[in-house]
Amino acid sequence: MLALTQGDPAGIAPEITVKAWRILRESGPSFVFVGDPTLLEQHAPVQIVRYLEQGADIFPHAIPVLSLRLKTPAYPGEPDRQNAASVIESIRLAVELAQNGEASAIITNPISKEVIQGAGFKHPGHTSYLAELCHVPGQEVMMLAGPSLKVVPVTVHVSLRDALKQLNAELIMKTARTVASGLKRDFGLKHPHIAVAGLNPHAGENGLMGHEEQQFIIPAIQILQGEGLHITGPMPPDTMFTPTARSRYDVALCMYHDQGLIPLKTLDMAEGVNVTLGLPITRTSPDHGTAFDIAGQNKADASSLVAAIRLAAQIAQNRRNAA
Repeated sequence: MLALTQGDPAGIAPEITVKAWRILRESGPSFVFVGDPTLLEQHAPVQIVRYLEQGADIFPHAIPVLSLRLKTPAYPGEPDRQNAASVIESIRLAVELAQNGEASAIITNPISKEVIQGAGFKHPGHTSYLAELCHVPGQEVMMLAGPSLKVVPVTVHVSLRDALKQLNAELIMKTARTVASGLKRDFGLKHPHIAVAGLNPHAGENGLMGHEEQQFIIPAIQILQGEGLHITGPMPPDTMFTPTARSRYDVALCMYHDQGLIPLKTLDMAEGVNVTLGLPITRTSPDHGTAFDIAGQNKADASSLVAAIRLAAQIAQNRRNAA
């Protein structure tokens, strides 16, 4: 059974949860919503469960809910820090359920970093919090996966200036090793091919447009090749996402957030999925945010959440097969 977290109750999470259930109720995979049932019950039948395993029989007829209560009523488009504790507890409980084997995977609905950090949350987002809960801080790697492309940014939610300060050979190698391991275990790829993006225009053009490629990107690639990884590059970022180029590799290892997420979301916004590699549990998430501006208007597209639920189930199965 899959555990789906509450997300921010004032965003589109309730709406896309109901829409995902309507799409998946007949063919699955099935999930249990970990959150406040009042967010869903006006739009779909809901049934409270005490244990996740009860959800399988309920799912075709109603959304099974492991109930957590909000501190104050939620209004679409009006985020409230008073409900931050409920948002965080939903994540914590879902992780606990995965750790004890009740949940085969977790899917996290979108949260507002601003809201939860304003209530004292110390993490930049889901991913590092999940790693802390799983007792593997620093091992987490964010991958965005869609039908056309998979990308991993070496540096993530930091400014471009700070990304340049963080980049070094050790970070590239650490990330690439986690990616290679994750693609084997979670995606069933026996010999995954990692393509590394250059940092500078034309991948530096042999130092004419920057020296970072020679200083640490190429040395990192060479060391990883010596370890047996199928890794190539650095590739010019402006040509590595063409259809022909994408057909030659399994994942693009990018130097900073937007270098990878712009092409991914351009190609696969509707079905892009955020996957956290490097955790002992399976976690996916839709690749979009809370969309407070359209919350409560029945405009939200649930495609990314549906893709995240289906991918979580597939990864969980791949891990069972590999065990």
